[in-house]
Amino acid sequence: MDKRLGTLTLGVRDLARARRFYEAGLGWTRDGGESDIAFYQLNGLVFGLYEWTAFAEHAGAGAAPAATGSRGFSLGYCTRTRAEVDDVMARAAAAGGAVNVQPRDAFWGGYNGYFTDLDGHLWEVAWNPHLTITGRGEHLMKPAH
Repeated sequence: MDKRLGTLTLGVRDLARARRFYEAGLGWTRDGGESDIAFYQLNGLVFGLYEWTAFAEHAGAGAAPAATGSRGFSLGYCTRTRAEVDDVMARAAAAGGAVNVQPRDAFWGGYNGYFTDLDGHLWEVAWNPHLTITGRGEHLMKPAH
């Protein structure tokens, strides 16, 4: 089996509101979808926003939206520069996201902060000096010395 991830879909309470957040907060452009789902083509990955009730029914997961707060994972938005972390965090906050942790120096040598989107999904925004982001947006770990 290949090591890859092709799609990542989040259940959202209000699709129009979530679209506005991702399009204004992160500057993304929608590439497709229907009335209850929106797709964004990222660097080799399709990111989806799916109206919660329809998503839960489709996946057989029950109809109640998940609780907010930590769900045991975060989504990561890596930046090419340290200053870009501050810019992305500010855009997310201006679009209605909640800043959980202001950008700070990280113990692993980088710089990061955390916000939650309008549905409580946790995002880390990070500049990692051990990571190269190619012109195509691919994330490559630098070899350990």
